Amino acid sequence: MFGTMKRGVNAYANVGLETGIASASPHKLIVMLYDGALVALLSAKTNIAANNIAAKGTAISKAITIIDNGLRASLDKDAGGEIAANLDALYDYMSRRLLHANLKNDVPAIEEVHRLLSDLREAWVAIGDKVAQPAATAAPAAQPAPAFAGA
Repeated sequence: MFGTMKRGVNAYANVGLETGIASASPHKLIVMLYDGALVALLSAKTNIAANNIAAKGTAISKAITIIDNGLRASLDKDAGGEIAANLDALYDYMSRRLLHANLKNDVPAIEEVHRLLSDLREAWVAIGDKVAQPAATAAPAAQPAPAFAGA
């Protein structure tokens, strides 16, 4: 009985996500990638605390995949010049730190990458607000990034 309800809830959540992706601007898609990676890192930290090694590995792998195949792959190194090159190097660093964190259950490494992604997300949202809003119109408050409890 509960398995059927859970599948229904998951299907509903997937439809909502797919609808959000289909209607999102390229700028919003990047924010969604940041959010996905941040949530995966929160899950990794929780699973380390619960000694759930398999789930921790899955969560860190998801974050690395989002960083490498989403954020890093979306960089236009020709048009982005030095900024894109610097972001590429930073994303590479984050992926290597997460590989280390996965091998060593290193929560501070996960927290470091979470902080870096949070800062980038905030900057990306701020840039989007300035581009999307006319100068005379105040920008709406941005949604906060998923955060560590007590961080």
